[in-house]
Amino acid sequence: MAHRATRLPPVGVREEDVLTERSCAAGTVDRPASGRSDQGILDAVFERLPEFRGLSRQVDQLPGGLTNRIYRVTAPSGHTVVARLASGKSALLAIDRNAECHNSKAAARAGVGPEVIACEPAEGVSVVEWIAGRTFAAADLDDSAQLARIAATCNRLHHGPRFINDFDMFAIQRGYLAIVRERGFRLPARYLDFLPQVEHIRAALAVRDEGTVPCHNDLLAANIMDDGERIWFIDYEYAGNNDPCFELGNIWSESTLDLDRLDELVTDYHGYRSRAKLARARLFALMSKYGWTLWASIQDAVSEVDFDFWSWGQEKYDRAVAEFDGPEFFSLIEEVQQPNQPRGS
Repeated sequence: MAHRATRLPPVGVREEDVLTERSCAAGTVDRPASGRSDQGILDAVFERLPEFRGLSRQVDQLPGGLTNRIYRVTAPSGHTVVARLASGKSALLAIDRNAECHNSKAAARAGVGPEVIACEPAEGVSVVEWIAGRTFAAADLDDSAQLARIAATCNRLHHGPRFINDFDMFAIQRGYLAIVRERGFRLPARYLDFLPQVEHIRAALAVRDEGTVPCHNDLLAANIMDDGERIWFIDYEYAGNNDPCFELGNIWSESTLDLDRLDELVTDYHGYRSRAKLARARLFALMSKYGWTLWASIQDAVSEVDFDFWSWGQEKYDRAVAEFDGPEFFSLIEEVQQPNQPRGS
């Protein structure tokens, strides 16, 4: 998952964002837990790809990886792809590499994700086509025209091939919490106090449950790209069939947009304004903040990356606490259970 300074870096980035020719020569790259260098892993993978086999390759490491390591690889023909090497500790983060491989291919068939060139879950390696485009920042989503494009791309993904697995933030949050408590990782103050409110949210959302669709589930700005003509979604680590309102609420939450922007996004997606759908997206966004807080706690304990995961998670948690304690919580619980009617009906 990519976050703030990103849990996962973008698949394709602007040329000026690439680290200056940080070549993957022997001894200059990270070494995974297996002891094999990234260079060795990449060589083995690319020797199995006809266009790259036996040829010199330009390999540059891309910045920003907090969960994985990302490389841009260019063949003598000029064909450019992106190779990602996953961290061996990602199992604690509820990432299923086999499901990710399947879902990435499904998203590509839907016309939303980049083409998958190679995917080897056992090695934690995936190779996808390079997207020559601009990676979004949170400020890009604070724009009506861009939100409309993102809503349209969500619709395309959500009406595409179903994914092989389901994603349920309630189950993810429980799993993360079990890991944090069993291993004695840091837990924010009052975190357990909000478990009754979580049950209120779960029960209220179930009243008007309309099923699931294939969702990305991690659409922070850094996982959204624009090639000048179309929007792309990248990095499908947390993809799974889910309620579409989780997708919308998570987009809004990750970019910390004003509430009117969520209203716009929900309206653009559904084609009409609905108080019930807006409340649904807001409650899923609250669960998103509450659940991803524990993602940060786990990363704070196990990651070897020099990044302040705890502060990142605490900022998210503070916003969740404000909503749990806020005056609108129980009105949202009531509103989400009402019939889904266009606003004003």
